Amino acid sequence: MPEAVVVGAGPGGLAAAAMLQRAGVETLVVDRADAVAAAWRGHYERLHLHTVRWLSHLPGYKIPRRYGKWVARDDVVRYLEDYAEHHRLDVKLQTEITRIDRDGDHWILRSPQRDLSATYVVVANGHNHTPDLPDWPGTFNGEVLHASAYRNATPYVGKDVVVVGSGNTGAEIALDLVETGAASVKVAIRTPPHIVFREQNGVVNPVFGVLFRYFPPRIFDPIARKLRDATVGDLTPLGLPAPAEGLLERVLRDDAIPLVDMGFLDALKAGRLSVIAAVVGFSGDEVLLADGTAITADAVIAATGYQRGLAPIVGHLGVLRADGRPRARGGHTEQHAPNLWFTGFTNPISGMFRELGIDAKKIARAVVRQRRSGLVDTLRVTAPRVIPGKEPVGR
Repeated sequence: MPEAVVVGAGPGGLAAAAMLQRAGVETLVVDRADAVAAAWRGHYERLHLHTVRWLSHLPGYKIPRRYGKWVARDDVVRYLEDYAEHHRLDVKLQTEITRIDRDGDHWILRSPQRDLSATYVVVANGHNHTPDLPDWPGTFNGEVLHASAYRNATPYVGKDVVVVGSGNTGAEIALDLVETGAASVKVAIRTPPHIVFREQNGVVNPVFGVLFRYFPPRIFDPIARKLRDATVGDLTPLGLPAPAEGLLERVLRDDAIPLVDMGFLDALKAGRLSVIAAVVGFSGDEVLLADGTAITADAVIAATGYQRGLAPIVGHLGVLRADGRPRARGGHTEQHAPNLWFTGFTNPISGMFRELGIDAKKIARAVVRQRRSGLVDTLRVTAPRVIPGKEPVGR
């Protein structure tokens, strides 16, 4: 049996497995899908990484320059396939882990296919695990689908579409619909988002996220507010007032990263799409809104996020917060659940791929130290500093 099992063959799981393997830990990656990078394969077609290529490398293997500055969905999938092959990772697909239990000094991973046993477990089955589709009251004669089922705008040419959600997925789907020829596009927003540009004065936005990553909200948020005022301006007349909470405050509290503008604002200002109140229900052909109005639509696309799906697997272990997120992450574990790590369950402003790589190295360092000393990292212990090997950096 392997010494370590990583649950999830997405970027976080593959990076963790690569770093564990590089540290000399026999590691098996398992995933319920039939291919690595399953979540990325299922995303909408126009999706690109919101972080620039040179800030998105996973450790040990760089994203090829030919994939461009902003890496497209299909190229991300190719990169993750190549990453697994480059590191010669042992990946077992079509293996779903339904529960993890402690058994002495080992973990038992329950699966309908075959139970597994391991000393070390990394849970990396993804931030976007289970689509969260609201249960709106009433019946709707049109189509209702979650954004996870959306691929492109072709089926909606000439149709009136409502997109629900103020995040990046909702904004990009709305823009896709506008550019492809939907008759009308309305974006239903409950909480106005923070908005940033992908590039600002020649500097890519993710650089600011990296620079300010360790700043507290009391310092970061006033700076972000001034930048918004100077760049985005007042969008209140268009239905998007400035958020009441600070940008970093919302990231830390709600895991809500800002909307990265890639044409949404221009379309909004040009009247090619509009912002409406939150959806509260349906009545026949009508979509009912929180402000008491109703509109007719042919389709409603819910970009309403995902559930992490951790509760059935580890909820009984007391390692989750009230919101379902792991209490510990990266190179830390909880004292009562030693050698159980989590990665990929946050939305960092410095970029998901970058943070997954950092987590992967921290986890590997923690395992190396635990193996050498017999000690177990807890939330009160800082992970060791280094692991043999050098991560390639640069463009």
